Formats: sequence, structure tokens, C-alpha cells
Amino acid sequence: MTALTRELFYPIPSALRSRHTPIDAAGVQRVRDSIQTHYHQGWRAKENYSQSFYQHDLDAHLYTRLEGDRRFIIPWLNAARPLDGMRVLEIGCGTGSSSVALAEQGAQVTAIDIDAPALEVARERCRIHGVAVDIRTANARHLLDFGPMDAVLYFAALEHMTLDERLQSLAEAWSLLSAGGLLAIIETPNRLWYFDQHTSRLPFFNWLPHDLAFIYSRFSPRENFKDSYREPSVENMNHFLRRGRGASYHEIDVAIAPTQNLDTVSSLVGYFGWRRRIRMKRFARRYKALLRQIRPDLHEGWFDLDLDVIIRKH
Repeated sequence: MTALTRELFYPIPSALRSRHTPIDAAGVQRVRDSIQTHYHQGWRAKENYSQSFYQHDLDAHLYTRLEGDRRFIIPWLNAARPLDGMRVLEIGCGTGSSSVALAEQGAQVTAIDIDAPALEVARERCRIHGVAVDIRTANARHLLDFGPMDAVLYFAALEHMTLDERLQSLAEAWSLLSAGGLLAIIETPNRLWYFDQHTSRLPFFNWLPHDLAFIYSRFSPRENFKDSYREPSVENMNHFLRRGRGASYHEIDVAIAPTQNLDTVSSLVGYFGWRRRIRMKRFARRYKALLRQIRPDLHEGWFDLDLDVIIRKH
């Protein structure tokens, strides 16, 4: 999608754009240095990628994610409930692009992640943008100490948790929400979708049981993934699961639904309507329609390629 197309079809509301916190070239360089020093180390080191893939990943952490959050995620969330003054717990903040996008709109953000090197980048990014975010190294499985929240956001996070972690985390997140609070699942690959473009880039990969998926990963075309999981061990399996496994409405049913009938109020595709739907290939539209026929009682957002859904607590 070109910059002109984004501006024409997905203009950022002026009230939101006016609160953006731009940084100069020196600030961008400081973020770049922090990413290279802290984030691109170990299994994410530059030498483990091709030059083009490394540059793509670096650009994503420098520019692409923040621009996408500002253009797509923030308007969608703000339409469900104004972010200004909202108490937000952001789970899976990573290198902090989404944290900046939330905080510059006036949200009171507590951002957590277990990836300590990524959090170093997040802290530096927030300093450079001049936004106040409470950034903590914490496991999303233990949330009860964070106090009442108006929104809990799983930002590209659920797919990196084990099943036990997901269920406990979702139940505790729900208990933190005040009446009218929002639980948002964002950019999480849908287990029900026929193709995994997040982790393996293979068809049906998220349908496989973990043990078979671990072995089958060798057929992935993705660099820094296909050769990573040849030796079975507890440590390797844990690392494999944290690279990303799809989620679905089933976790929500188990962790939350017994406490209330779920009110899914919005999805990202639904919010943008035809502008998103026209980008779907015909086969994808037919596949989604089939899933909806099977569970017509569920919001359409549970049947998209990625889970981008907002649930309201009553």
C-alpha cells in the first residue's frame, strides 16, 4: 500500500494527528542505536538474517509499526472509547511503538513484557518522544497487582504465550476491568485461519498439534525459523511456542465466558468496512463466510485472518 493510498483510504482523524509526537533525525538515530544494541542480539542478531530481511525488521521497529498503530489501531480503539485519560494496561509492548501511540493520545499507559532487551528500546523510545509510560518487566500471567483498568490490550501478545498462560492471563485481565472496560486482542493470528503468515508461512500450520508443528517447522520458507527447531527438548519447545501460535475464540470462552455473555463490540475489519474487505481475495472472503455459517452467533471479527477484536465488560 502506497503512502498516497493510505492517506486517501485511511486518513488519520485530525484530532488524533494533532497529538502525535514527532522526533527529529537525531531522535530516530537514537532509537535505531537502541534497537541494534539491545534488541538485535542473540537469536535476533543481524548475522542470523539475510540483509533484506534484517533491514525489513529494523524498519518495522523504527517506523512501520508506529505508523500503522497511529493510522489503524488508535482510531479504531478511540472510536470504541476515547483514549484520553483512559487507564490502559498494554500486554506485550515490545519495543514500545504501540506504547507511544497510546500515550500521546492521553492514555495512562502501563506497559509490560517479558522481553527485557525490547523494554530497553521501549524506554528509550518513550523518552525520545516525550511521553510518560510505566514500563515494567512482567509476566502477563500475573496481573492482579496492577489495579483497576479501563482497558487491557493484548498487543500481538497472546500468540506468544502458552495455553496455561493465556487462560490465567485473560481471566485476571477481565477481573481488572471496571464496568464498561474494554478487553482488546490485537494483531493475533487466528488459529482457525487456513494459512499461518505470522510464524511459519505455511498452510494449516496453526491447526497442527504443537509436537507435530515443531517437527514440521523445517518445511517453513521463513529465515531464522525453519532451521531452529530440529532437536526436541523442553527448552526448544518453549522457545518454539513463544515464536507464535494462533489463538481463537475458544480461549475467551474458557477464560471469560463463564462469567458473562461476551459482548464483542468491534473488530478492525468491521471498523474500516469496505476499505478492508476489498483487499481480501475472493477465496478468503468465501472461507470467512463459511466459518461464519458454522458459528453465526459470533461477531465476524473472530473469523478474520488476525484477531483484532474488542470485548466490553458489563
